[in-house]
Amino acid sequence: MRLSFIGGGAMAEAMIAGVIESGVTDAGSIRVGEPVQARRDYLRSAYSVEHTESNLDAASGADLIVLAVKPQQATAVLTELHGRVDPRAAVLSIVNGLRLDSLAAGLDHRAVIRVMPNTPAQIGAGMSVWTAAVSEDARNSARAILRSLGEEMYVSDEKLIDMATALSGCGPAYVFLFVEALIDAGVYVGMSRDMSRKLALQTVLGSARLLAESGRHPAELKDLVTSPAGATIEGVLALERGGVRAAVIEAVISAYEKSRALGEQK
Repeated sequence: MRLSFIGGGAMAEAMIAGVIESGVTDAGSIRVGEPVQARRDYLRSAYSVEHTESNLDAASGADLIVLAVKPQQATAVLTELHGRVDPRAAVLSIVNGLRLDSLAAGLDHRAVIRVMPNTPAQIGAGMSVWTAAVSEDARNSARAILRSLGEEMYVSDEKLIDMATALSGCGPAYVFLFVEALIDAGVYVGMSRDMSRKLALQTVLGSARLLAESGRHPAELKDLVTSPAGATIEGVLALERGGVRAAVIEAVISAYEKSRALGEQK
């Protein structure tokens, strides 16, 4: 599969690393369009991929084109590529808020795929939610790429992409904020920062794994830790008084509304 990237940032790099390591395609079949010379040089050195400053050159001859630019750059890129994408190629966009109809109209190209990945894709532990208006062969190619980044879920209703943006797309930031707070709390009660970081990280990693592998409801596992009149229930009470549960729900709702608004602007 000949794979092209428009944009060579962190998520594009994660996808390049994933598809090469998983054998979806080889480095010689990948071309990156990236305006920053230093970034082009790095990608060539790290992954032995072809690179070019021109997005049109990058897209030429590709079976699948990955649009991996920032939302504020999308309009200019779509204008540049408008009517110039090979009819046999599919275009996969990871641009936040860019809907299928806007992508297709902006490119004057009907075979389009919309994906919401997240940053753990950089270590092969991502969650990608996607939808598409392409052939079955193109879907299979997209699925193979996304599985090289971690887990993937196809949805037929595009509105679920905005919801996924708010939950799994933005979710790592919520988790990082919580972990940072745990570490600071450990420091506050007297631990060294290194010790507090190790305890916090392993606690979150282990808890997530237990939840995933046990198949049990989070509330059930929480109840196993909360002994009557114990320290844990005292801490849970403090979290409830602080409105942590409501704040998390409101964060996802706010991010969802923002994602929808971005799509309407485009």
